[in-house]
Amino acid sequence: QVQVVESGGGLVQAGGSLRLSCAASGSIFSSNSMGWYRQAPGEERELVAAASSGGDTYYADSVKGRFTISRDNTKNTLYLQMNSLKPEDTAMYYCAEVPRLGMFDWGKGTLVTVSS
Repeated sequence: QVQVVESGGGLVQAGGSLRLSCAASGSIFSSNSMGWYRQAPGEERELVAAASSGGDTYYADSVKGRFTISRDNTKNTLYLQMNSLKPEDTAMYYCAEVPRLGMFDWGKGTLVTVSS
């Protein structure tokens, strides 16, 4: 299984921006669709954005127009640019393959906290 390390989270005021990064250890990163998932306290983990190996993207309605997913296959790294953050974006953010097949271990995640 491939290991991932997420980073870039933090505390930000509503309306602010953060850029998340996910570094993967395996070369299969470049051939897989990858996504950012998030889990708020007491809620289920949900997919918020995904990027295929060919560059197609998907966004959940809740983040469309505010978040941008990108990837650098030469660095085995996935990014999530988050703008116009809202308190409801507060969650632990994780990266993994899409669909979730278990090829990538869940990382520790990176915590995003948006204050109102």
